[in-house]
Amino acid sequence: MSRELAKTYDPQEVEDRIYDFWLSGGYFHAEPDPEKQPYTIVIPPPNITGQLHMGHALDETLQDILIRWRRMQGYSALWLPGTDHASIATEAKIVEAMREEGLTKEDIGRDAFLERAWKWKEKYGGRIIEQLKKLGSSCDWERERFTLDEGCSKAVKEVFVRLYDKGLIYRGERIINWCPHCRTSISDAEVEFSEHDGFFWHIRYPFKDGSGTIQLATTRPETMLGDTAVAVHPDDERYADLVGKTLVLPLVNREIPLIADTYVERDFGTGVVKITPAHDPNDFEVGLRHNLPVINVMDDGGNMNENAGKYAGMSAQEARRQIVEDLKAQGFLVAVEPIKHNVGSCYRCGTVVEPRVSKQWFVKMKPLAEPALKEVKDGQVKFVPDRFEKIYDHWMENIRDWCISRQLWWGHRIPAWYCQDCGEMVVAREEPHTCPKCGSKNLKQDEDTLDTWFSSALWPFSTLGWPDKTEDLKYFYPTNTLVTAYDIIFFWVARMIFSGIEHTGEVPFNTVFFHGLVRDSQGRKMSKSLGNGIDPLEVIDKYGADALRFTLVTGISPGNDTRFSDEKVESSRNFANKIWNASRFILMNIDGHDVKNELPALLATEDLWIVDSFNRVAKEMTENLEHFELGIAVQKLYDFLWDEFCDWYIEIAKIRLNSDDAEKAQNVRQVLVWVMSGTLKLMHPFMPFITEEIWQTLPHDGESIMVSRWPQYEESRCFPQAAADMQCIMEAVRAVRNRRSEMNVPPSRKTHLYIDSSDASVFEAGSEIMKKLAYASEVEIGTDYQPEGAATIVTASAKLYIPMSELVDKKAELDRLTKELESAKKQYQNAQDKLNNEKFMSKAPANVVDGVKQNAAKLSDHIALIQSGIDALK
Repeated sequence: MSRELAKTYDPQEVEDRIYDFWLSGGYFHAEPDPEKQPYTIVIPPPNITGQLHMGHALDETLQDILIRWRRMQGYSALWLPGTDHASIATEAKIVEAMREEGLTKEDIGRDAFLERAWKWKEKYGGRIIEQLKKLGSSCDWERERFTLDEGCSKAVKEVFVRLYDKGLIYRGERIINWCPHCRTSISDAEVEFSEHDGFFWHIRYPFKDGSGTIQLATTRPETMLGDTAVAVHPDDERYADLVGKTLVLPLVNREIPLIADTYVERDFGTGVVKITPAHDPNDFEVGLRHNLPVINVMDDGGNMNENAGKYAGMSAQEARRQIVEDLKAQGFLVAVEPIKHNVGSCYRCGTVVEPRVSKQWFVKMKPLAEPALKEVKDGQVKFVPDRFEKIYDHWMENIRDWCISRQLWWGHRIPAWYCQDCGEMVVAREEPHTCPKCGSKNLKQDEDTLDTWFSSALWPFSTLGWPDKTEDLKYFYPTNTLVTAYDIIFFWVARMIFSGIEHTGEVPFNTVFFHGLVRDSQGRKMSKSLGNGIDPLEVIDKYGADALRFTLVTGISPGNDTRFSDEKVESSRNFANKIWNASRFILMNIDGHDVKNELPALLATEDLWIVDSFNRVAKEMTENLEHFELGIAVQKLYDFLWDEFCDWYIEIAKIRLNSDDAEKAQNVRQVLVWVMSGTLKLMHPFMPFITEEIWQTLPHDGESIMVSRWPQYEESRCFPQAAADMQCIMEAVRAVRNRRSEMNVPPSRKTHLYIDSSDASVFEAGSEIMKKLAYASEVEIGTDYQPEGAATIVTASAKLYIPMSELVDKKAELDRLTKELESAKKQYQNAQDKLNNEKFMSKAPANVVDGVKQNAAKLSDHIALIQSGIDALK
């Protein structure tokens, strides 16, 4: 490692070298250690199709901060990495690539397609891992997992068979969400609802006996081709005599019954609804109660099928237009009413989802949801912030059975086989070779794969070796903290909780730390359509990973979105430079001296103050991190390092460093090294690269800052009196500087400074500080000073006087202030003239009038300030 620091900090030169040093040292690796407490985080596995985006960068930065902090605290800290096979997303990418070759899945067959998929994984699967390393992620790469690897596959089969044997997995025809673009079923959690403009088409359905018609409204006239009934409420007196009669379905001429069911809302519209069991979840339930036929009128691609008669082959939209025209032409269309309504779309591709009846595999959710609800309510799993518990509770209390089968080839294939001779179904961990019922060897595996989330729901324990009882599982499970965005609470968080309880008997983690989304500087969500996405890798190339990490965590609070801007990153880069320059100053001043990284026996007031401040910051930051207040923690550290240490202590330290007293100079060197070394440790989880690079150049014990001890608060390092004394001195320095600034006196012009204070001893001890930092030629401390012609400055602990004759050229300053006063008065009068002008006040826009008023108020204050300066000089 480097033993000296370059003149300027170059992240490109430092970061890759430091990361290789960490890897070769094995510092990321965790082992079960009975002498240590475990601390485990499993990474939310990014998709193998993925490219690092700002959401990932925030997610991984927060996890890395927590894991580095716990590692420094002495835990056996495991951050377990891996990637997700992401069945729908990955398959879509491969299909797209094949389309460019003029190929389809069906052209090459399942085996050849899966061969391509694994090659795709080899090519792109490692890309996002390399990008995570660029960010500084200290994952245990020796334990990297993949949701389709052998161990995870074993866990998936085990879970499927166990749930099936318990009667919690079943296969049946149910209404599901169908994505016509992805051509697969998707679960309720994968449907996103948004408001769209639409229409109610009001249609007449005639009675078979010619006695008239009944009127209803629909938002989806194309599904009427699959109607198998019309329904009214059983207590609706308007239709009591009509229930049981037969209607003729318009355009189709199929006879359908008028039924009564409590599902119908009497007070909504006409109180009459069409029942289409194949295309609406509520209608499906009605159909079951009344034994209605189920007629599916759409194919897998969302086009009309053979059951749609003359509309077969049309897209749903084309069929809708034609059906509406035909209804109008035949006198069945009564009215068209514009409305706004919620429409469900596939969260992956944005295609409008089609509810349809399909034979699929489902998980019974009620028995699994109940214990998962209880554990969160009982505090076994804590949500940070806790407001997300309400969202979780509501979803789990109203949960429907989970459709887990997908009509895809890439993924965990359902471990069910069907006998082609007798129809027997076998669910097994390993492939059966004979039918247990008839002995046939003619068995065929289910074509479908499992929902991606089925395997990622097992991630906290499958990655540690479950179902085998491994040492890792015993030591690192349950894990400690799950860090994730709030938008996958249903997809992933809830499913991991009920899966952990069901299969291991324990919750999978004790805390879920939710963070918000990263938005652009205007608060908009980053998206391709808006073109406002920022590539974190480009930010790293330009500013360094530390600057990106520091930007992402600054100002954040749990569960809330954060804004990202170039200005923020530049500020973070400037902070890195500030740390670098302060460190170079320290190194230059310890060069050639034998300086230990320990506090000297003799500490001056300013030393006691900075040690006390550091001690306080270490305590408060630790408490903030315990409560996941990472934004507050980093702000405290920023304020301490920039303001207290660099702007104050280092400036004060220069007095002793430049003195002839060798002991005092040596003492201050040790304090500088000790405080900077401790501050680097506090900074390390947030900015790992620059802190390691600097730490290696300072006197230190151990091989890496990564495994050095996290600073702890110690009562013996509290010096409240010294801290109070320094506050008096600092307040006095600020007050003098402010007055000099108001009077445009440059720092190079030194003056006498008289200090009248009941705390004379404080200022006597700090007289050299006052002399240097308040730009004084001499400092006199006493009582009852009443010097003539002096500027008086009052603080809480002292009165300070500066002779005006030394401060400014009285005549020149009076001339300058008089001219400035005349100019300010003219501007003020112009503003007042406008405000007294009725024409201006009545015709000017409100914001212009407000601007003039605000300007007048500012000018009034400015005039008073100039006048006070003139009065002081006179």
